[in-house]
Amino acid sequence: MSQTLSASTLLAVPLAPLAGAALAGILGTSFGGNWIGRRLSHTFTILGVFVAFVISAMTLKSVALDGARFNETLYEWMVVGGLKMEVGFLVDGLTAMMMCVVTFVSLMVHIYTIGYMEEDDGYNRFFAYISLFTFSMLMLVMSNNFLQLFFGWEAVGLVSYLLIGFWFNKPSAIFANMKAFLVNRVGDFGFILGIGLIAAYAGTLNYAETFGKAGELAKLTFPGTSWMLVTVTCICLFIGAMGKSAQFPLHVWLPDSMEGPTPISALIHAATMVTAGIFMVARMSPLYELSDTALSFILVIGAITALFMGFLGIIQNDIKRVVAYSTLSQLGYMTVALGASAYSVAVFHLMTHAFFKALLFLAAGSVIIGMHHNQDIRWMGNLRKHMPITWITSLLGSLALIGTPLFAGFYSKDSIIEAVHLSRLPGSGFAYFAVMAGVFVTAFYSFRMYFLVFHGKERYDQNPEAHHAHHSDEEPDVSHHDHGHDDAHGHGHQPHESPWVVTAPLLLLALPSVVIGFLTIGPMLYGDFFKDAIFVNFEKHPGLEEMAKEFHGPVAMALHGLMTPVFWLAFAGVALAYYLYMVNPALPARLQAVFRPLYRVLDNKYYMDWFNENVLARLARGLGLALWKGGDQAIIDGAAVNGSARVVGLFAGVVRRVQTGYLYHYALAMIVGVFVLLTWFVAPWSALLGK
Repeated sequence: MSQTLSASTLLAVPLAPLAGAALAGILGTSFGGNWIGRRLSHTFTILGVFVAFVISAMTLKSVALDGARFNETLYEWMVVGGLKMEVGFLVDGLTAMMMCVVTFVSLMVHIYTIGYMEEDDGYNRFFAYISLFTFSMLMLVMSNNFLQLFFGWEAVGLVSYLLIGFWFNKPSAIFANMKAFLVNRVGDFGFILGIGLIAAYAGTLNYAETFGKAGELAKLTFPGTSWMLVTVTCICLFIGAMGKSAQFPLHVWLPDSMEGPTPISALIHAATMVTAGIFMVARMSPLYELSDTALSFILVIGAITALFMGFLGIIQNDIKRVVAYSTLSQLGYMTVALGASAYSVAVFHLMTHAFFKALLFLAAGSVIIGMHHNQDIRWMGNLRKHMPITWITSLLGSLALIGTPLFAGFYSKDSIIEAVHLSRLPGSGFAYFAVMAGVFVTAFYSFRMYFLVFHGKERYDQNPEAHHAHHSDEEPDVSHHDHGHDDAHGHGHQPHESPWVVTAPLLLLALPSVVIGFLTIGPMLYGDFFKDAIFVNFEKHPGLEEMAKEFHGPVAMALHGLMTPVFWLAFAGVALAYYLYMVNPALPARLQAVFRPLYRVLDNKYYMDWFNENVLARLARGLGLALWKGGDQAIIDGAAVNGSARVVGLFAGVVRRVQTGYLYHYALAMIVGVFVLLTWFVAPWSALLGK
């Protein structure tokens, strides 16, 4: 097969979902006259994503087996002072893997949505949004320049705003999507500063050209300081990643994004928006390898996120929020790997996490359907009897999440822990403690949710809100939705298994959640799969090279994993969850009473929201008022605009008095003028010339 890829074929990957989004969003909504119904809307969008997935899979095969590569400009938008604004694709191992992950998970979400959103009035609009989201993410991962990267970056942020606030009549959803939008703007400010520094000092926005000048950039200092320019640039870029990938302290938007429908929770939190920052840092590895300061910063931020966001998952009772805090913690693991210069390990965990986390989110949605839109895990129990497919797939996803040997999450998670253990950077000791403690915490909250939902006594008839029209955090009109759903499927108020369009994606996602790590760890971490995409300076950061010497295949790694502290920490977390919620279910309430101050801190999410709303928001409002009253009204309007007008008016008033219209006044003015010229100007010059 040819060693190059077709530009037109690659172009079809993002354009196919875009076409589906346009058809469903225009012809399937009131905006375009509702020309097509629900069936055609979901058919067009699913077909578009399916085409993108097939081409992505073919591209991955060509890249992995035949060494095919692509790096070309497809369209030149403009040239400004030698700086080219272009649209182009870069396809290598990293891009091909991301294309497959994004399109496959998106395809599963599209199919799942048919069942989950079947009674929602915004059905066609939702399909248009998720297809547009897929297009935006594909443009981001396929870009070969910073301009297109920034376009995709902002596009996923915009569409996430629309999706989180999909139920726009619900105040909490509107608050959540505005929160996500504003927090991401904070990160994006740093991101665009980093891109601006690259454009200013490298003189290009193209990846390859920028990386070619990395050596020159490493010699420069930031103007007016002794800081390395590349350090400032990399930290600015990572601030953008902190917003998109929800790293502390810019993580606060992600749990609230659960206000959106469950399918988009799976898409945002598994394979698209939150992984954009991880992908970006891995793509920028030639720059990050030049700054140990930036890497240490990344390492510590990731460690804080991995551990402290995991603690918050322990006390959550909303099934979706438990999975959301799990996402935050796992994103912290990926970020820690980036800081340890194990970029390939980070994107390897990104890939495995995409499958099992999408599985867990969609399984949570299936539980919500089966429980008639009750999301509180305290009022569930023994659902394995009523929902066998959801039960077994949730179990597989949970085992992958906690890093059970042979499951996908084991290979990526253990590799992260080992990479951090071998790191020599400042902060690596704290990071190693955080990821090790995070193993126990993850196992505990994951199986706390699992046991409460699928085992034990049936508690759904004890729900105190069951007699209040099934109030839920998810649906804006739950009573209507529930009754319609019950009538449609004929299950009354008993839990029931979800329809096949919901369970089929669960089964399809369960397979890679089990086997993908076993099959791909060799080529992705210790082979040549990322050879052109990721650069590591092994002289300064030899961790991955040392890991390669100890790797003897996935089977040997799994057998060795049974004897490591990581496995026993996970086992201890599962055992503790079983004891507290199956054997002695009264104990958690007593522990909560004993540790009430700690519980209050966790329940208030470390008071980060309170601080943002009562301190930062008030400071921002005060600054805004000061700029408005003092800057805009007093200086600009008062002094500059109105003040200049008053000065002109005063001057005009004086001049107007001189312009009388009488000839003798003008004659007098001429005589006085001539006299001044003769006495003031001419006399001194005459005296000077006479000398």
